[in-house]
Amino acid sequence: MQHIVIIGNGISGITTARHIRKKSDHRITVISAETDHFYSRTALMYIYMGHMKYEHTKPYEDWFWEKNRIELKRAYVQNVDTGNKTLSFAHGETMVYDKLVLATGSKSNKFGWPGQDLKAVQGLYNYQDLENMETYTKDISRAVIVGGGLIGIEMAEMLLSRNIPVTFLVREGSFWNNVLPEGESQMINRHIKEHHVDLRLSTNLKEILSDEIGRARAIVTDSGEEIPCQFVGLTAGVSPNIGFLEGSGIETNRGIMVDPYLETNVKDVFAAGDCAEFRETNGERRNLEQVWYTGRMMGEVLAETICNKPTKYNPGHWFNSAKFFDIEYQTYGWVWAKPKENENDFYWEHEGGKICLRLRWDKETDKLLGVNNFGFRLRHHAFDKWFKEERTVQYVLAHLKDANFDPEFYKHHEEAIVNQFNTENGTNISLKKKSWKRILQLVSN
Repeated sequence: MQHIVIIGNGISGITTARHIRKKSDHRITVISAETDHFYSRTALMYIYMGHMKYEHTKPYEDWFWEKNRIELKRAYVQNVDTGNKTLSFAHGETMVYDKLVLATGSKSNKFGWPGQDLKAVQGLYNYQDLENMETYTKDISRAVIVGGGLIGIEMAEMLLSRNIPVTFLVREGSFWNNVLPEGESQMINRHIKEHHVDLRLSTNLKEILSDEIGRARAIVTDSGEEIPCQFVGLTAGVSPNIGFLEGSGIETNRGIMVDPYLETNVKDVFAAGDCAEFRETNGERRNLEQVWYTGRMMGEVLAETICNKPTKYNPGHWFNSAKFFDIEYQTYGWVWAKPKENENDFYWEHEGGKICLRLRWDKETDKLLGVNNFGFRLRHHAFDKWFKEERTVQYVLAHLKDANFDPEFYKHHEEAIVNQFNTENGTNISLKKKSWKRILQLVSN
């Protein structure tokens, strides 16, 4: 029996622990300095907004861990001695391991702004960030958010739920336009403003000003404008949390360097989740994948490898989902901000300005390459199967009703989408009726 030690109790670390337990009798210890128990990090915003309590975000009852013989240790690892397979904790205690899993997640980016370490200046990644936000947003008159990504949108929604006015600084000329094509980005610009957010595009943070007790009182933009505020959210992305590995001999770049089996350059040391950076590129996928579901997948395959069944990480076709206030977003395959030379592009937007669909496909083969949909839901199983079968854009449009996942009485848009596509591309695609038989085949496969 080996002692498997996992640093980090997020989705990657806990998935690894659970699947090791299913497959072996190894001793398992999970170490975290953040919380006693695993919780859903994506639910942090709903605690602040009053929709949930912390205990509601824990997927497993507190007795689960002892029953499944997964030891939990609340501690901060200060040093990793890979030569002696020993961890040193901040308070002086040590622990020996046989195999080590690094699942330490991320930390919010800071870019050296003057005043970035003042009180009431923070990101939103862990439970301590939520507690600090709860403390520092009481009875304030304005907050400023810096950075136009998904975390920034979440933080804006959180603050607005408490009627706190928000100024949102976005350095790009349009929201998230390094990821979203122009149509979708402009849609989200409008939607943000409709929620009475003071959206400042093409605007950078220059510095954060302090009051007499070391707390943020205002920010200064790159144009010299001073905006009074009592809370500053830094949401300009995250970086792997790997500072404690200095001197360990474990190779790092932006993250912890791993092979396709998630093993580092040091034998018996592995990494998974936000902190893992792949040496080899996997198709179009990034070498750092800081997404909830990829962290879960990494945990599953890593457990196989640790239990003597070496398994490569192979996540399949890219997908992701998010929410911009009231507009839900899904993406399947690859939709870059601008199409590549070999790609054709189609964009449909509903006249209401809050529902849209974008398709990208190969110019020579007509094979579908990527999909963005906003404001209505499409089935993941459908696109996963169609990508595997290398279906054409014409086939996908003809069968688009089979992918619709909205409730029965929601408005459907397939006819408008296909009609516009036919008009723009000189095609004569006929929309097929929704088939529950085909849908069941999609789901079962």
